[in-house]
Amino acid sequence: MKYIILYLILTIPNLIHTQSIHQDKMKVLHALTGIWIGTSSIYEDGEIIKQGAAYEHIYYDLDSSILVIQLNSEYLQLHTIINYDTTDSSYYYHPFSKKGHGRYPAQFEDGRLVVQPNDTTRYIFEGTANNGFREYGEKLVNGQWQKTFEDNFKNTQ
Repeated sequence: MKYIILYLILTIPNLIHTQSIHQDKMKVLHALTGIWIGTSSIYEDGEIIKQGAAYEHIYYDLDSSILVIQLNSEYLQLHTIINYDTTDSSYYYHPFSKKGHGRYPAQFEDGRLVVQPNDTTRYIFEGTANNGFREYGEKLVNGQWQKTFEDNFKNTQ
């Protein structure tokens, strides 16, 4: 019993501190939350080749320890989880689709969440004027970032 009490005395303060850091890091993503309706555009060589309606529901779950993104558009259905890992001080983006799933590192910088699955691909999530929201993807081609898709949303809440 003494060992259990000693263990609790030693570990509870660390758990509370870790949880506080984690929650603070997740709070910065609050502007992404909402029920969003908008347009999804697919790009090729700088030109829109497809455009259609899109719906996205973004919300916190598990006591605000994760951010859940549910995207439905004419071109893609995606269920994504974003979390912050205190062990390596990084965000992680976990997309799930019919084709499979992934785990990609992300950074929150200049008010934007930037996900970079590899050296030539990135996804950016950011607020826009009038409480809007957009996400877009880019690929690096000959040293220049080229847009591959862009989703623009308005919050319905």
